[in-house]
Amino acid sequence: MIIYGTALLALCHLLGIFIGDLLGQALGVKTNVGGVGIAMLLLIFARLYMQKKDMLPKLTELGVEYWGAMYIPVVVAMAAQQDMVSALRGGPVALLSAFAAAGACAIVISLINRTERPAPEADTAPTLHDNPLLAEAE
Repeated sequence: MIIYGTALLALCHLLGIFIGDLLGQALGVKTNVGGVGIAMLLLIFARLYMQKKDMLPKLTELGVEYWGAMYIPVVVAMAAQQDMVSALRGGPVALLSAFAAAGACAIVISLINRTERPAPEADTAPTLHDNPLLAEAE
């Protein structure tokens, strides 16, 4: 069901915020450090793991894909609120961390793309539901 995709997103979000708070405390700042990004990575890894183990019904997968697509604009909107002028005046650490984050994202995306399952054969139409009663009607 699609609601399970929402529940998985909520669980990943709570874990991401918790880990981001812990990371902020470990770094000595009184803020959440990367909680939303960590939550997105958790959602991606959870989806891939469940897909690999065939534990992800099609409707749940659609829910996860929907919220995954909605999550990226939220992250961009949150990043747009950051004060880049102050960060750049703070020294080269901001630039180094930006390049390191972009490099880490590129590496993680590359690794995720290598673990994806191959696409199904072109002659079989994909089923957009996991209801066997609807499958018989097609």
